[in-house]
Order: sequence, then C-alpha cells, then structure tokens
Amino acid sequence: MQTPLKTIRFPHFFFLWFGAAVSMAEILAGGLLAPLGFQDGLLAILGGHALGTVLLVLCGLIGFREGLSAIESTRISFGVYGAKLFSLLNILQLIGWTSIMILAAARSLNETSRQLWQIDQYGLWCLLVGALVLLWIVLGREAGWKKANMAAALLLFALTVVMSSVVFADTTVLSKPAAGGMPFGAGFELSVVMPLSWLPLIADYTRFARSGQGAAWGSGLGYFLGSCWMYIIGLSVALVAGQADPAGMLLAANLGLSVLAIVLLATITTTFMDAYSAGVSVHTLLPGFNEKHAALAVTVTGTLLALGVDMEQYEDFLLLIGSVFAPLFAILLSDYFLLGNRQLRPGLMVNWLALVIWALGVALYYQLLKLDLVIGATIPVMFVTGFAYILVGRFAAKWSLQKDSLKTSA
Repeated sequence: MQTPLKTIRFPHFFFLWFGAAVSMAEILAGGLLAPLGFQDGLLAILGGHALGTVLLVLCGLIGFREGLSAIESTRISFGVYGAKLFSLLNILQLIGWTSIMILAAARSLNETSRQLWQIDQYGLWCLLVGALVLLWIVLGREAGWKKANMAAALLLFALTVVMSSVVFADTTVLSKPAAGGMPFGAGFELSVVMPLSWLPLIADYTRFARSGQGAAWGSGLGYFLGSCWMYIIGLSVALVAGQADPAGMLLAANLGLSVLAIVLLATITTTFMDAYSAGVSVHTLLPGFNEKHAALAVTVTGTLLALGVDMEQYEDFLLLIGSVFAPLFAILLSDYFLLGNRQLRPGLMVNWLALVIWALGVALYYQLLKLDLVIGATIPVMFVTGFAYILVGRFAAKWSLQKDSLKTSA
C-alpha cells in the first residue's frame, strides 16, 4: 500500500472542518431542537457535540497513524468483505448528504432570489450549486485547493458573524422556554449524530496530516466550534421565526446578498467533502475506479436527487446514520485502542463475529430510541457494543473467514 504524502497542517484542518460544519443542513438540524427551548437546547447541543467530536477525533487518529482512509480502517475489525459492505453503506449515506446539502441550499437561494428579484427557479439553483461543487472537486487536494478552502472558510466566518448579529438582535431568544414535544435525550441524540455522520470521512483527510496533534486539534476545534455555532443559530431562528432557515431574517435586515454568499460557500465546502469521501469509498469497493471520477458521479447523482426529494424525513435520516455508524465505530475503536489490533490483516476476509455484534447494535439503537433516555441512544449503544466485542473478541478468529480457507475450499 502506498504511503500517503503527509502535508496538511493544523490551520488547514481547522478551516477545512470549520467550513464543513458551516452548512444549511446543520442550521436546519439545530432548528429541530426548538421544542427544548433555548437553555435546554443549548445544553443538548454542547453536550452532544462534545461527545461526538471526541469520537470523531479518535477515528481521525487511526487514519493518521495507519495511513488508512476511514472505510479502509474498518478492515482492521471487519475484514476485506466487511469493509466493502461499509463502503457501500457510506456511499449511500454520502449520496443522501450530497442531495440534502444541495436541496437545502437551493431552497434558501430560491427564496432569496424570489424576494429580491422575483426569480422562482428552484431547479436552476440545484443545478448551479451542483456545478460549483463539481468545480471544487476538479480543483482537488493540491495547494490551490488548500488556499481556496482557507479563503472560503475565512469569508464564511465573517459572513457567519454578520448572520449571528442579525439572529441574536432579538435577545428574547435567550429566555425562550421549552414548548414541549421533544425529550431532552432526543435533542441530545440529534446533536451527537451530526459529528457521528463524519466518522466514515475524517480519516480520508487526517491520513495526510503532518502531525497527529495538528490533525486532532485542528479537526476537533474546527468542527466543534463551527457545528455548535450552526446548531445554535438554527435553534435561535426556529424559536424566533418558527422555522430554522435564517434567509428570511437576513432579507428583512437588507442582507440578501449575504444570504447568497453564505449559502453558496457553506454548501460548496461541505458537499465537496461528502463527494470526495464517497469517491474514496467507491475506490475501496472498486479499486480500479478513480476517486475523483467517483466523486464527480456522486455529485451529479446527488444533484439529480435534490430535484425530486424533500426535507420531511431529515430527522429520520440523521437517526439512520447514528444507528449504522455508532455500533460500527464502537467496535473499531475498541479493537484498535483497547484490544491493540492496529494492523490490517491481509488474510482476514470477513469477521463474522464483529458483523453479528454490529447488527445487534443497530437493532439495540432503535430500541433505545423508544425509551427516550436522557443521554440519548448513541452512548449506551457504543458502550454495550464495544464492551460486547471486547468480551468475545478473543473468539473472533474462530468466527472469521480467512483467505487460506477460501483457497482450501476451492
């Protein structure tokens, strides 16, 4: 396996992950917590993101240390065929995210253009956003991309400050009480699953880091600050205006062009990462397929889907991601950091024991959601799944398919 070139530093990671976190999808997710009120919503956001970001950083460290992409690292615990299964699931997840990002952006842009210029062309905005993401992918990960991404993140930061000043001009939002209808645990879970959704992606970037500290602190701080900020904006706008899209408030403040800039930059920087990592997963599934070509294909597919889907099932989509990836990475993190299995085993084709425990973890996740636990479903599912794998991990060899056994059976 070719050793990846270690060139990315702390500032690049910080701006990369800050830019990834600043998106309409995260603002809309924050708006889902409005029934909790501002104070409980804020607590759920900070607590959920703190937990999720720690898990995100740990997965990123595996990529840095072993030089593996996020999905390739699952071969450590699940084997070659297991990694291919998760590659397929990750591709589907990322096509979904690409579609949601483009859809959310196009809706906000269309509303802005409709109010400013009486132009109502949702489909055209979908195509425009998709085209700009394609352009970003073509730039690639070279020096030009680093500079463009840092410039975009800096401009995005400035525009986000402007957006925040408008949103929080109404200080009554800080004392908005809970309206009811959502348990605290549900809000906590919706905060955890957002960083969790990046677990299958982070190592695609940290494997190119110059240092583990730069990768960990840059990625962790950039994502935590950016994502919490977006969630808080979404929560606040939903409490004041009844819906999380801040476009209306910015338009009322005569900042229509700022809306266009924020939405376009936020969507491009985030959707690029989704599409690129989908390309990495396609390459893991089909080694002969070029990563960049796969990323372009995912973007085109997501753009076409955005023309025909809606946001009604967004919350269910987030919980689906949590159900799949929480037990998956609980097993990988337990295997790597606690059991000490830190190398790819070329002969391991599939670890049936790990797959069975993962499947049970997925089922347990949905059962725990029904209980409305204060700490959500992710923490207990990861604890139970990881602990179960540690207990029976020594029997994994008996429950695995090895390359030698395939040759013997042939």
